[in-house]
Amino acid sequence: MTNFSHRLSSILRNIKSLAPLLDRVLVQRIKPEAKTASGIFLPESSVKEQNEAKVLAVGPGAVDRNGQRIPMSVAAGDKVLIPQFGGSPIKVGEEEYTLYRDSEYVFPSSSRPRIRGPILTLSPGSLPRSTNK
Repeated sequence: MTNFSHRLSSILRNIKSLAPLLDRVLVQRIKPEAKTASGIFLPESSVKEQNEAKVLAVGPGAVDRNGQRIPMSVAAGDKVLIPQFGGSPIKVGEEEYTLYRDSEYVFPSSSRPRIRGPILTLSPGSLPRSTNK
């Protein structure tokens, strides 16, 4: 193994210590339980992939037009619901990670609510009606 490849492999082993840039969020999909609460092991074919992931690292946030930092809506250790497709996959050995922008995941799945930006309130009459019959 060359010196470069040895350094690269040691860096990739420490992926959890990497700091993403700007508004990027590094997550690892949570693996579904392969065993029921009563201790019965489920076959792999019946275990569905979850769209829940654990946030491993976050960037400092994007910068707006005025040069102000936009705070991230999640922190390392939070759990988020992620879209089925999207993000930038990163594979290190047998482990798989995904890099998303702060706006790409569905929403935090943790119990503490985090709201960023203005809240839009809609009244029942303000939505357009569907013309489909």
